[in-house]
Amino acid sequence: MARINLRDYYPEYTLNCFIEVTDGDEEAVVAALTKEVADVYVKFQRKENAYMRRKYYNKAHYSLNRGDGIENDAVDHAPSAEDVFFDNLAWDELKAAIASLSKPQRRRVNAYVIHGMRVTDIALAEGAAKSSVSESVSLGLQNIKNNLKNYF
Repeated sequence: MARINLRDYYPEYTLNCFIEVTDGDEEAVVAALTKEVADVYVKFQRKENAYMRRKYYNKAHYSLNRGDGIENDAVDHAPSAEDVFFDNLAWDELKAAIASLSKPQRRRVNAYVIHGMRVTDIALAEGAAKSSVSESVSLGLQNIKNNLKNYF
């Protein structure tokens, strides 16, 4: 009996896999194994295609192995010290820009941007004219933009 190593015939084999064959049947065994390996690949491809069709049909588009970056986003990566420093610096600059506004501007910009209130709702809540609230919000946002333009 002869022993053949399937690693010699299949480059995708990373480990040695020996099988024993009777003398003279080596080529027939290799041909039969090639057919078996090809059948396994075809079955795998069919299962993979069926899985993809089921996923599409059921609108299950968010698989972690999809390759669209969702897996990377799901993993909590610790930011580097440099990233933390620059994030804190940017927040400090934004806080300073907001602090430079007058109290009414700060209050109105906060209500408009953070709380998502409309200008008419802010004017109604403060008992002020809509035009003055609109002008205050516009000027406040422009002042913040100008202060941050110097930073960035």
